Amino acid sequence: MPANKKYLSSPLQRFLKITAGLIGGFIVTQVFHMFLAVWWTARNALMTIRFAGFVLWAVLLVLAFLAKNGWKTWSIYLLISLVLIVLIYLKQPFTI
Repeated sequence: MPANKKYLSSPLQRFLKITAGLIGGFIVTQVFHMFLAVWWTARNALMTIRFAGFVLWAVLLVLAFLAKNGWKTWSIYLLISLVLIVLIYLKQPFTI
């Protein structure tokens, strides 16, 4: 029995969800662990990304498919990444 059409996403939304989950989730995962490396010692952050990096990426991948709108997922992932990048930048010492 085929799926009900009202529950299916359009091809564009499906593409946006797939790319947001794969690429956007990977970007958020990497920036988050860069943030941890700046605020913690690099050794602790390396061990964290070794074990928790894949889990975080997989969770972000699943969350992208649970959303109704792929554009919203991309915007949330990019906003999280930008906030973390700003926090990384603010932690760096200012040199002239």
